[in-house]
Amino acid sequence: MKADFEASKPIYVQIADQIFQRIVREEIKPGDKLPSVREMAIQLGVNPNTIQRSYTEMERMGVVETRRGQGTFVIEKESMVEELQQTMQKEIILQFVKSMEELGFSKKEMISGLEAFLNEGDQNGDPV
Repeated sequence: MKADFEASKPIYVQIADQIFQRIVREEIKPGDKLPSVREMAIQLGVNPNTIQRSYTEMERMGVVETRRGQGTFVIEKESMVEELQQTMQKEIILQFVKSMEELGFSKKEMISGLEAFLNEGDQNGDPV
């Protein structure tokens, strides 16, 4: 399972983001063990140093912990998943707002466009 990475963002950050998304979607739960650095490197087709950097960054952020001789685990803190969700939501909203501002949209136009999009999705039975 090799991943496709964007050139605009460091690979170690993209890997951490993928793991964060899996935690938020509850595919990985607090207390779960992550694959070893070597296993993950093979799965994603990247250098083990890149995975180690991702794990180190996630540990610095308080999302995972490394237990000597056992591996890397998602921390067992109830509020962590919620904090992660809120952080990711803010980042996505910030990206959206920046893009819309670059196109010249006002805050009012952004809100009305987003509301129209969400309402349209509801009417078509599409998941929103």
